[in-house]
Amino acid sequence: MDSLVFLCARRLVSHETDFRRTLAILPNELYPVLFSAAFLDSRTLVVRDLVTVWPFPVLSFQRLLTHLDHHLLHRPKGLPRKLCVQATILAIVAHLRQTLEEPNRGMSKRQCSLRVLDMIDLPDDDVHGGPEGMSLWSTTVSLAKACLEVSKHQNEHSKRGSKRRKGPSGALEAPQSFSVEIHTDLFVNSTSFVVLRDALQANTTSLLRLKCRDFHAEELSVGSTVTLLDCLDVCSLRRVDLRFNNLGLSGLCIVLPHLTKFPNLLSLRLPYSNVDVRRFVSGTDASLRQLAGQLGSLSGLKELNFGSSRLSGNLQYLLSDLQTPLESLELAFCSLLPDDFSYLRQSLHAPALRKLDLSGHDFTEALLQPLRQLLEKISPSLLHLDLMECRLTDSQLDDLLPALCHCSQLRCLGLFGNLFSTPALKVLLEKTVVLPHLRLVIYPYPLDCYITDHLRPPSGSGWFFEDAVDRARFKAAKAELCQLLLKLGRSDAVWTTNLPRHGAPDYFNL
Repeated sequence: MDSLVFLCARRLVSHETDFRRTLAILPNELYPVLFSAAFLDSRTLVVRDLVTVWPFPVLSFQRLLTHLDHHLLHRPKGLPRKLCVQATILAIVAHLRQTLEEPNRGMSKRQCSLRVLDMIDLPDDDVHGGPEGMSLWSTTVSLAKACLEVSKHQNEHSKRGSKRRKGPSGALEAPQSFSVEIHTDLFVNSTSFVVLRDALQANTTSLLRLKCRDFHAEELSVGSTVTLLDCLDVCSLRRVDLRFNNLGLSGLCIVLPHLTKFPNLLSLRLPYSNVDVRRFVSGTDASLRQLAGQLGSLSGLKELNFGSSRLSGNLQYLLSDLQTPLESLELAFCSLLPDDFSYLRQSLHAPALRKLDLSGHDFTEALLQPLRQLLEKISPSLLHLDLMECRLTDSQLDDLLPALCHCSQLRCLGLFGNLFSTPALKVLLEKTVVLPHLRLVIYPYPLDCYITDHLRPPSGSGWFFEDAVDRARFKAAKAELCQLLLKLGRSDAVWTTNLPRHGAPDYFNL
């Protein structure tokens, strides 16, 4: 239930055209609740006016909007967020331009104290839906353009003969007293590379600067990737996510040395990097050892994702130089062999693993026993396990259950895309009820719920289609599982086939 203060704030910001006149008499303590109310109701003019005279050094979207989640869920997705985020950015640009031109100017006896705009953890509408929303890609582009606009205005101001003191290089020295940092995650691809590169290269002198926490890049060349990495703030980066970049072993060996300068780098994600050690070519062994050595130089690394890299028999070579244990390891569709499981079980990483993704491996024969032994070893620490699309059947599930039930801290279990029947899923539910922290299970559509004529033989990824499921049968099976959860006192747990909605939790949210 909303507080009386919040209800009054919503009423006040509804009068957008008159709101500006009230700013002179409003106490600073009301600004956060007014901003939240304006954001909720998409009062962009109010957002602009509040930001222009923001009385605090930090404006954090996450902090101000957390309690609005229940409101925003029932509104058209994206639109209020997009308009208000853009209004905030434009207000900061306008404020910096005005302050540059008139440094002693105040607004209604108030001056903006904003030094940091924290946009970290804004929902990505590419993930959460909403075609009118603001994706991380579009947010990145908007921020880059804003930085370039401020930088351009600074240069024009300098050329007009500004009497400000200039630095040794001759460039206009940015007055630190009114510069603003934007803390954010960045997502870039080949389409947006140029604008982000130019914005980051202007960071050293611009009044509006980007500080990146998580850097995501797709479809970039090796050279473009290195250029952007070299422009990022050294201390703020905690994650680098490079996917679909076709880097290969040679490209990764070029990129990784540029990561050693980031002391707080904890997560390195390299899925779909076109690494396949099974295609032996001259220099493969040397490149693999070089890559391993470079990984070993990332002393703070806690998460590593090599999804869809064919590493058959080479996991030990890849991870052997790491000096500290990994807590999250994603090796989906990596064509691992029994020797890889044996190494992992005996490695320094086993006691520390909290998240493990082994999706896309065939556990019907040679890998089943190594998997059981690995699960038993890592059971005290494991919080999240993904075994999706692993061709597991009822009998293999039965073999794995003792090891699964030893994972006493397990919170999330991903089993989508396997070959289980409804009775086997009920057994799984009954057996895992001993795991007190297990709150999310993503299970496959039961085999007995498929329309026989539409069901094709298992051939790996992509053969499980929702439109091949008999909806009435599946509804009945789902009801059985829900009733069993209630009977066993586990109504707090979510059992679902909705993979897009309940995807793997981020390592930093474990």
